[in-house]
Amino acid sequence: MASTDTTAKDANDLAGLEAGLDALETRQQARRPWRQTFVQKILPPVLAVALVVAVWQALVSFKIVDDPSKLPSPGAVWSVVQDAWLKGELLGYIWTSVSRGLLGFFFALLIGTPLGLLVARVKFVRAALGPILSGLQSLPSVAWVPPAVIWLGLNNQMMYAVILLGAVPSIANGLVSGVDQVPPLFLRAGRTLGATGLKGTWHIVLPAALPGYVAGLKQGWAFSWRSLMAAEIIASFPDLGIGLGQLLENGRNASDMAMVFEAILLILTVGIAIDLLIFSPLERWVLRSRGLLVKD
Repeated sequence: MASTDTTAKDANDLAGLEAGLDALETRQQARRPWRQTFVQKILPPVLAVALVVAVWQALVSFKIVDDPSKLPSPGAVWSVVQDAWLKGELLGYIWTSVSRGLLGFFFALLIGTPLGLLVARVKFVRAALGPILSGLQSLPSVAWVPPAVIWLGLNNQMMYAVILLGAVPSIANGLVSGVDQVPPLFLRAGRTLGATGLKGTWHIVLPAALPGYVAGLKQGWAFSWRSLMAAEIIASFPDLGIGLGQLLENGRNASDMAMVFEAILLILTVGIAIDLLIFSPLERWVLRSRGLLVKD
């Protein structure tokens, strides 16, 4: 009789546990109300931007900084942006830089991914190239601009070379870090099921290393964008077109701080937009597919 009671109690406990897990899963899959999303995700950055603009305007209005050549008002910067838009130049500045940056990042992805796998999986290659990749990653991107100009001249190839030298080490190191964090149990299970060599790399190693790889891609894009801006600022040439870095340099040469702030804000906006539109959704998808992020 006691055994029967114990069995019934265990069954009730198990049923309660299953019900709790089902309820938890249901809550995780339910989408947040729009109002909650607005309050938690949209409103905070909007308020932060509004606060920065308010402080900026206060510095000008109360003449804390009363020299427009040093700190133009938000209205003056907006007028410059609006004027560039009305002239049809604004999108040209943005597209010139964004197209270079994305294409250069794509090439860096094609080179950095197999290089990272090679370094992660071959001990001799890791011993030979691992320290070099880490050193290149810490080297400021601007250091590559002078030799790239001397080697390749003032052209788009020079821009892409600087982007590659800045982004490839970050992508490769990110993948190496991701591979190093793959549980050995996954590799043993893969070998047991016949997933060895390239098959094991494709079906076991790469999927398991995705979080570190995506982090490396995100950092690689940041290095790509920074490298491109450095190249556009230093290596200006009419045939290259006017990108955001060249716009910044033109503002400095003309001592036009409104144009300088315009370029800085556009560079910042593009960097944030690429992260929000491409890398943040990719990162959320990777985390959610591993149960590390509640679906919202």
